[in-house]
Parts: sequence; structure tokens; C-alpha cells
Amino acid sequence: MNPYRTHNCGQPDLTLVDQHVRLAGWIDTIRDHGGVKFIDLRDHYGVTQVVLHNENALARGWDMRQLGRETVISAAGVLRRRDPETVNPKISTGEVELRVGEWEVLSVANPVPFDISDSLNTREEVRLRYRYLDLRNPAVRSNIITRAAVISFIRGEMERLGFLEIQTPILTSSSPEGARDYLVPSRKWKGKFYALPQAPQQFKQLLMTSGFDKYYQIAPCFRDEDARADRSPGEFYQLDFEMAFATQEDVFNVTEEVLYNVFHKFGDGYAITDRPFPRITYAQSVLRYGSDKPDLRNPLIINDLSDFFDQVNFAPFKHRPVRGIVAPNCASNPKSFFEKMLAFATGIGMKGLGYISVMDGLEFRGPIVKFLTEAKHSELIARLGLKPNDTLFFISDGVAVVDKLAGQIRQELGERLDLIEKHSYRFCFIVDFPMYELNQETGKIGFTHNPFSMPQGRLDALNTQDPLTILAHQYDIVVNGVELSSGAVRNHNPAIMRRAFDIAGYDEDEIKEKFPALYEAFHYGTPPHAGMAPGIDRMLMLLVGSESIRDVIAFPMNNSGQDLLLNAPGQVAEQQLREVHVRIR
Repeated sequence: MNPYRTHNCGQPDLTLVDQHVRLAGWIDTIRDHGGVKFIDLRDHYGVTQVVLHNENALARGWDMRQLGRETVISAAGVLRRRDPETVNPKISTGEVELRVGEWEVLSVANPVPFDISDSLNTREEVRLRYRYLDLRNPAVRSNIITRAAVISFIRGEMERLGFLEIQTPILTSSSPEGARDYLVPSRKWKGKFYALPQAPQQFKQLLMTSGFDKYYQIAPCFRDEDARADRSPGEFYQLDFEMAFATQEDVFNVTEEVLYNVFHKFGDGYAITDRPFPRITYAQSVLRYGSDKPDLRNPLIINDLSDFFDQVNFAPFKHRPVRGIVAPNCASNPKSFFEKMLAFATGIGMKGLGYISVMDGLEFRGPIVKFLTEAKHSELIARLGLKPNDTLFFISDGVAVVDKLAGQIRQELGERLDLIEKHSYRFCFIVDFPMYELNQETGKIGFTHNPFSMPQGRLDALNTQDPLTILAHQYDIVVNGVELSSGAVRNHNPAIMRRAFDIAGYDEDEIKEKFPALYEAFHYGTPPHAGMAPGIDRMLMLLVGSESIRDVIAFPMNNSGQDLLLNAPGQVAEQQLREVHVRIR
């Protein structure tokens, strides 16, 4: 028999009344009612009220001073039904209590630096410094339990769909593309370094070359990046998968199946986009939503009005890109609403924020109405479907920034007008990304996304098109404005790969040097293949309704990439540095 407990603290109920029960856990609260102490005893599974009579304790010589909050005890006695007026309907054990006959202190707790039940309101650096205490908070613990359940469910879904889980190396070679690597010096090979994988990209493509048909893993990835609310510095996890003889639609079918089922099971009953998820081209997304990560819960759409204002004698908009956003039922807002929108616009770098409000009788009011003829009034009404009480906001700036600014205005309007759909997960795929982009600093052409992606049009497109017009078989999956993953149909053809890298400034010798195994393997027969890697941490952040990715990681780093619990990164001994041939400069 277990010496510490016969049941956990979430089990006691009316079926155990009058039975002898032993429980073990942490003292959550103590209430002293003149001769009787009521203790809420907490463990991983729940809370049970434990009743301790002082006279019994004194008679047995028990030291009651040992009973402090967060002290771990084992208590035994008879389980009794609570008096009706003391029943607690908020917990599953609320109808019973344990009348203590004996108890043992298993571990005494020092005074805690914050109230466990209120840890969410504690400064983050304190929470991370004492993360083991923060994790005792049921709300924080629930996130980690949900994480385990979601990962277990995902594994079941992938195996149901015929995928094989294969682990790829953690110590690998540095990649010249993507984010900064974490480097690991070699003891045996002086002056050489391993790198922690930014993703299992090359390995999963090599698995396809090896003849495996469907691979997946819950993959740890390491990138030396700055933190954001939706990105943890250092390490993160993703559902990494790859399929042989697969098209873009094959990847989409798997992604839709798995993500829909995950969000349906763990999404607290929220509405979910019906399958198939919308496919939106990169160009459409940037124009209509001002972002390649559109939040489709926001119904506002950005309209291109550049051609309209080319025919209007209004100098600030003439021969410049102009975007318009129709905000419904906005015109009746007080003047302060428009003043706050103007302040927001100037705060993000705009020179102003023009607008036209539509009054009863479709009469226009606003600072630029005088520049529009009656014919132009009618054209706007027909073109945008304007109705009374609508306001049309204008955004005009340089080609490089106008869409981003319009996207920020769209989101701000959606939030201020309370238009964002609540209790929903709205998915979409963003497709047809540009293969190349122009580096504004160097003037050179480089890859926009994964360099191993297959260009649309293949070798013919690479040889005949302007590189900046070539699209790639690259795609993202986005939900509620959060990018869960990028993916691509891979370039498995050495001739196409050579030409694709040549355009980006790499010759064949550089390909062989930087990607030796992959490039060589592709000369031994490689099937067409494609894949994706939705982020587990971001998925969990959305499912639990958190604003920070750190809330769904058991031991996260802070914004500066520090582990405050174990003081990493930290200094190491000179001898350790000598062993790996490293000198600090």
C-alpha cells in the first residue's frame, strides 16, 4: 500500500463517506475557526477540505506550527459528509471533508514570494524566477495539461492518417539561410561547430529521398531570435510533416483535417472555419487585408482606390497608391472617435487620415468632399456599396508602406468599432508567395521564403521570367491573424535547384558546400514531395486564449532570452572553454 495516500485530492466524493482515507498534497489555505482548522489540501488532481481539531492535535502532541501554506503533508482519517450550509458546489469534492486522525509533514515550505492563487498578477520576472511555484497555480497548470493533451491528440491524428514518427538530429550543421543559429563548439574537432536545428528541413527531405512516404514528428526547433508575444526566443516546437509524391492540395487536406479536429476538440466550442479553408493569394491578402497574416474575424476589407483618385484633382492622392476602408455604422460616432483614429494614424507614421461620412440621403460630409464631383459621389457609392452612416477612410503613402499602414488602420477600426468576431477560429491558406525579393540595402535578388521551394513554372519560369514576377509553391496557414506555419512543395530537381540558386547569387560549388547531403541525394532519385510545420506553441496560445506564448510553455525564457530559473545563459569554467577550444573575446 502507498504510504502517502489512498486517493488523490480530486477523488473524495459521497461514495467514500465513512471510509478511511489518506490524502497527500500541498496546504493551499488554512482557516482557523477557534479550535478547528480547515485546510484546503491541493494536489495535481484537485482540492479536498481537511478538518483538524486542535484538541486532538494537542492530545497527540502534534506541532501545529509546522502547518504553513505550501507545506506538503499526508493526512489520514474518516471521510464525512459536509453540513449542508458548508457545501462548496464549485469543486468536485465540495460535499465531503476529511476528519483528520493522523498526519505527517513530508516537506516544510518557506514563506512563498507570492500568493499561488494570484500568481497571474505577479510580475513576470518573479513568476519565471519561481516558475515551479507559478506552475502550482491551477490556471497555469491547466495550460500545461492542455498542451500534453493536444500533442497526444495530434500524434493520434497523424498516425491515423498514415504518418510515421521519426526523430531527426539535434546536433547538426549550421544553415546559411533563415534566422541565426545556436552554435555548439566541438571538443573533438578543434575550431568546428555543431548547430542546433532551426527546423528539420533538410532531414525530412532526405527522409523522402530515403523512400519513407509520410513522416512527422513533434520537432524541437532552435532559433536565436528576439522574443515576441507569439514567438519564444530560443526554442519552440512544431508539428513537422512531409509527404512523398504529394501536391500542395495534399498538404492542405492533411493540415485541414488535423487542425480542424484539434481546434474542434480543444477550442471550447468556438466556431471554426468550414473545410476547405479559404485559399487567398499573397497579393490578394496584402491588398485586401494589409497583411499576409489576415485576421478574418475582422469583416473590414481594404479597397484599391488609386485609379479613382487619378481622376480627382486632389494633389495628396493623385498618382499615388490610395486605399479605402468602409467602416459601417461609423458616421454617427462623436468627434472624439475620429480624433482618436487620427492620433493612431499619426502614431504609426501616417501624415493624416482622410475620411468621408455618408449621411441620410447619401449626402457626403468630410474634409475632401469638395474635391469630388456629383458623378464621383455616385461612382464611390456604386463601387463600394456605401450606405447611410458609413464612413470611408483613406490611406495614401508610398508603394512600400501603404498596404501595411492600411492593414493597421483596418485592425484598429475593427477593434474600436467592436467588429471582431468573438468565440471563433477563422483559418485560411495564403498561397502564391513571390519566389524572390529585392534586397533594398544591397540591390540584389534573394529568396523570400524557403530556398528549397519549387518555383511555379519550374525551369521555364526561371529561364524566361523576370525573377521578381516568379511565384513559388509556398504557402502559410493562418488563424485569427496568427501565422501557424509556412510550407512548400519542395524543389527536388537538381537542374531547377541550380538555376533557382543561381538567380539568388549562389553557384553550384556554393550549393555543394552549403547543402552537400541534400544536393548530392537529389542526384540519386528523389520523389516530388511537400510538407508543412504548424507551430505547437502558437496553436496552444490560441486554444487557451493567452496573449503570450510563454503561458503555454512549462519553463519559458523571458523576453531577453534568459532562463531566470536556472540562470541561463551563464558563465562556464575556463577548463570547459579550453576543452572545446574556445576563447572569450
